[in-house]
Parts: sequence; C-alpha cells; structure tokens
Amino acid sequence: MPPAGPVVTRFAPSPTGYLHIGGARTALFNWLYARGRGGRFLLRIEDTDRARSTPAATAAILSGLAWLGLDWDGDPVSQFARAGRHAEVARAMVARGTAYPCFATPGEIEAGRAAARAEGRSTHFRSPWRDAPAAARPDRPFAIRLRAPRTGETVIADAVQGTVRWRNEDLDDMVLLRSDGTPTYMHAVVVDDHDMGITHVIRGDDHLTNAARQAQVYSAMGWAIPVFAHIPLIHGADGQKLSKRHGAVGLEEYRRAGYPAGGMRNYLARLGWSHGDAEVFGDAEAQAWFDLDGIGRAPARLDLRKLEHISGRHIAATPDAALMAELDDHLAFAGAAPVRGRRRDLLMAALPLAKTRARTLGQVLEMAAFAVAERPLAQEPAAMAALDDVSRRILVELTPHLRNASWTREALEAAVGAVAGAHGLGLGRLAPALRAALAGRTTSPSVFDMMLVLGRDEAMARIADAAA
Repeated sequence: MPPAGPVVTRFAPSPTGYLHIGGARTALFNWLYARGRGGRFLLRIEDTDRARSTPAATAAILSGLAWLGLDWDGDPVSQFARAGRHAEVARAMVARGTAYPCFATPGEIEAGRAAARAEGRSTHFRSPWRDAPAAARPDRPFAIRLRAPRTGETVIADAVQGTVRWRNEDLDDMVLLRSDGTPTYMHAVVVDDHDMGITHVIRGDDHLTNAARQAQVYSAMGWAIPVFAHIPLIHGADGQKLSKRHGAVGLEEYRRAGYPAGGMRNYLARLGWSHGDAEVFGDAEAQAWFDLDGIGRAPARLDLRKLEHISGRHIAATPDAALMAELDDHLAFAGAAPVRGRRRDLLMAALPLAKTRARTLGQVLEMAAFAVAERPLAQEPAAMAALDDVSRRILVELTPHLRNASWTREALEAAVGAVAGAHGLGLGRLAPALRAALAGRTTSPSVFDMMLVLGRDEAMARIADAAA
C-alpha cells in the first residue's frame, strides 16, 4: 500500500542537459495527477553527478517548467545536499540487519565475475562479507550493500504496466553506500522519495528495472512502497526511438518556435494518455480527467503536425489580452524589441484577425505584421508586382471615394466595388494592389479588415504612398 494521506508526486530531473520533451511530459503527468486530486507536486534536482551537473542546466529546467506552467510546491530539493541523510539510512539498515558492510576490493569483485563467466554462472557479485561475523571485519574502507532476498520474487503492481515480477536470485546485493561514503543513485532516490512523502512515482519505463531494487530498499527499511507508474517512452512518427531528427530537442526550442504553453500542455497530455475522443482541452479539464489508467502501454509517437493543429486551436481560443501577454513573452525570449505605444494598440486590434489562421505565436505576429509596419512600407517583390501602372491609377481614382466613405466594412466594399466596376473589374482584381498598399506583402488578412484595423488616416496614407 502507498503511504497514507494526500497524493504527492515529484519530478526529478538530472541537470546534465536540457529539459527534453519526454521529461516535460513526465513532469506534466505528475503535475496533473497531483493537482487533479488536491495533492502536492514536488521538484527534486538529482545533481549527484557533480562532473556533469551544471547550474545552467538547472536554471534551464526551472525556466522550462515555469514557462510550461507546471508550478511546484515548496523549494526544489537538491539530492546532492542530502548525501548525509542517505548515509544515515544506509547505516540504519546495517543496524537492522538488512544491509551489511562489504570489504571486497574492485579487483576481487572483477575476479569473482571473471570466474563466474568462465563457469557459465551469473556474473552477479556474491559478496563473501554478507554473513561474515563482526569480528572478521578488517580495518579498512568498506561499501554498504543491501542484504537482498535470494529466494522468491519481488513483485510490483505497476499502475501502467500491470503486475511485474523479478526472481530474487537474478538480483544482486546492490551497493547503497560506496567505500568513499557517497550514496548510489538507486539508494538516494528511495530515501528522498520516502522523506518527501511521495505517494506515486510516475516516470518513464526506462526506470522499470530500477523499481525491483528500490522496492527492496523500501522493504528493508519497513517503509510503505509508493504506487509505481512507468510510462512508455516517446518514439518518432516512424516508430523509431526518438532522436533530434524527429524533434527531440530541448523544451526551449518549442518555446522559441512559438508554440503556446497551453497548447504544449494539451499536446503533451495527449502524448500517451487519452480521455475518450477528447483532443483539445484546457487545464481544468485535463486535471479533472487525468488518471493513470488512461495511459497506454505502447510508446507514444511524436507528431509535429498534430502539435501545430492543437497549438492553433489554443491560439484561436485565447482572449486577446492573454494572447498579447504570450506575444510579449515570445518576443522577449527571442531577444526582440517589445511592441509599444500606438503600434501595440494596432497589434491588439489586429489579433482577432491574425489568431484565427495562426498555429504558432510567430505566425500571429506574421499575420498581424501589417498593423505594426512603419511607413513607407517595405514591399515584397511579389507585392510590388501587383502595383503596376494600371493598378496605381485606379488607386488614385479610388482615394476620394474612400475618403468620403463612412468607415464601415459595407461602405468600404461598396466604394471599392464601384470603382472596380467602372473599369469592368471585379473586387478580386483590385485586392492584390490594395493588399500591397496596406501590408506590403501578398499574404495578409482581408483588405477591408486591414482598413478597419488601421483606421482611415493610416490606411489612406498607405494607399497614397503606393499610388505615388
């Protein structure tokens, strides 16, 4: 049975590199499970590898989680800082008789394994010190090993993988504390999870084999074993192990690409978990729906097209003020200048047009670029081609009609339609020239929508620039 009380989950990354998409999904699943049950979501930095752990990597992990909106409870725990506690528990296990000091040297261990290989036996090291009396112990450094059971089975009722069994004869007496006094990862994880009150260990299934040894440590201390839930890893769309060519880059690259945090949360939640046919949903729904029995046993497949689709749906549904805040963050993260003053007002006015067709925040800015462009507009070559002599003459003729029109969509369409009709043209014939005049590009929102956003004075000034 798991520890009694509220649900407590944790995310425990190693700060040896960027926070990748698989780690982000693991963090999300832990966050959803805890938040949906009124529990706590804790963060532990497993920084015992001092040669590879860096402050920059830790900062990147914290920044990535914060951007993704996965708030954690309390301060992050440093595993390295708890080395004294890990050693204390190892010594307590010796006192309980569930661990023992092992004086075998590296050379003796390797010699024992070589002999086992030669005889066709398991190469698991069987320490001669397991049952040695205290009087026989030499006065030299020693490791502390788990006195693991050698008969029967270790069984885990995994919430995702089902019942998993290991024969105890296939598991050796793992080292808990090295001869230099430092703890091993396998031991430190158990002590930390127990002391942090973790009730559910939700992690990638590459840790499944660790669960057997860790369960033995729990039992050796008489501690309640948490619920284990080992999630299948993420594969590429081709079913192969995820790599950079599939998009297995750091979470910050998805942020830089302009995917909104809400869209990323939604997509990552659907990456290996489902709730009926629900595809696009918000945090409240995800927290209410998420449960471990909805996680599949097959590897999830990264599909960037689906990510774009979900991202676009979230952008379209985001209120304009909230979307503007996301754009501010996107620009700041890219090191771009903020949008201020009248240009910001125009950008806000353009958001209802831009967000319905965009799938990333960058595309929102692209679609709304007409609103913040400065005169005289820099014309794309294709847009410049639409401003031929005939089109410019018609723009000159159109100018007084627009100036005198009431500034509504219906009146603007009527004015442009009347001038186009006088030349035997349809509205579509004038649209490219107007688009070039108003936006300087061939792709933009409707020319009448742009006029309404820009207002009479700015729109007329741009048309005059193009006509000239």
